Amino acid sequence: MERYLIRGGRQLKGTVRIGGAKNSILPVLAAVLLNRSSDEVVLHDVPRIRDVYLMVEILRSLGARVSWQDGGSLVVNSRDMSSYSIDDTLMRQMRSSIFLMGVLLGRLGQVRISYPGGCAIGQRAIDLHLKGLSALGAHIREQREQGYIYANCRHLTGCDIMLDYPSVGATENILMAAVFARGVTVISNAAKEPEIVDLQNILNAMGARIRGAGTDQIRIEGVQQLHGTEFTVIPDRIVAGTFMMCVAAARGDVWLENVIPAHLEAVTSKLRETGAEIREDSGRLHIRCRERPRAVDTVRTLPYPGFPTDLQAPMMAVLAGAEGTSIIIENVFEARFMHAAELNRMNAQIITDGRTAVVRGVPRLTGAVVTASDLRAGAALVVAALGAEGETTVEGLHHIERGYENLDADLLKLGASIEKIGGQDPPA
Repeated sequence: MERYLIRGGRQLKGTVRIGGAKNSILPVLAAVLLNRSSDEVVLHDVPRIRDVYLMVEILRSLGARVSWQDGGSLVVNSRDMSSYSIDDTLMRQMRSSIFLMGVLLGRLGQVRISYPGGCAIGQRAIDLHLKGLSALGAHIREQREQGYIYANCRHLTGCDIMLDYPSVGATENILMAAVFARGVTVISNAAKEPEIVDLQNILNAMGARIRGAGTDQIRIEGVQQLHGTEFTVIPDRIVAGTFMMCVAAARGDVWLENVIPAHLEAVTSKLRETGAEIREDSGRLHIRCRERPRAVDTVRTLPYPGFPTDLQAPMMAVLAGAEGTSIIIENVFEARFMHAAELNRMNAQIITDGRTAVVRGVPRLTGAVVTASDLRAGAALVVAALGAEGETTVEGLHHIERGYENLDADLLKLGASIEKIGGQDPPA
């Protein structure tokens, strides 16, 4: 079993470079399948994480040719893609594979897909995805007993779609389906996340006509063909935020390179409330923490530009060792406090009730054997362990490695005492 052995209490110092964003590269990898030409799409700064390896495997299973280049680049040729059915085993391992519904409908006119899997953080209904695709003209049949969805269409037709909630996944799925739709599609109450802007940018670079990403209304004018391009994925704001919280928990002085500070404003604001000193400098962030963190009144997770739900768990780990009592309200997912019980094994004092957690900070967390229940919960346990007294064993690394590339190696460079036990080489 893969696990980290972390000896806490060591301050972090140095520089770490933030790689490409997981939440951007996954829909981008789906989007490149819309390219029916013989041109290649070359993607730079692609993180070598488990979810990307799985997405590459899905693309290959559909008939695309995908190869890695030195330096973290991927080359994709999807001219010969012909399959509209995704293997059930692959589909159930990753939530983000749902993006392929809109892509396959738009390109092939049909799709057969299993209900998606992913982290166990509560119900993440795909109703908004299905309603949007249906509005575009898809005929959808759900076979719940067999566990899959089949959809087909003669062609998709642009229309006005109002989302009941600014869902990131639904926004991206509908946007990609609409690229080849006849006429104009307008998505209102769209999600505003930076990753959606990145998706718009690569599709436009391939010949699509999309504008409005980053606002609550996106307009897609249907086109007939896309072509290849070369594209660099934006930095991962969640990974950057996680490293900032590692410094807040363990103390230290760290520079983060290859970041977009504007993407982190909600996180930066809350960490400054804890006493962290943070400044920006030409695409870099400097964070210094000298003292024990202070509690904050309330952390509320919200759609972007609010505080990201993906950093709620690492923030809880920081506040578990803060001076005073903090309140965390989870407004996005209803079951995203499973890490609280594991933090309590480390001497934290956290009480949860529904979507609310009361975090009474203790002077020092203590080492324990803890297990990651999902990706961001695993990151939270690493954050807590770095600031804890004694040795912590973090199990369930397969969750962490879904979204963090070489986390242990980067922390070692910053002076942490962390050792990875077990593991295997990544796929080609």
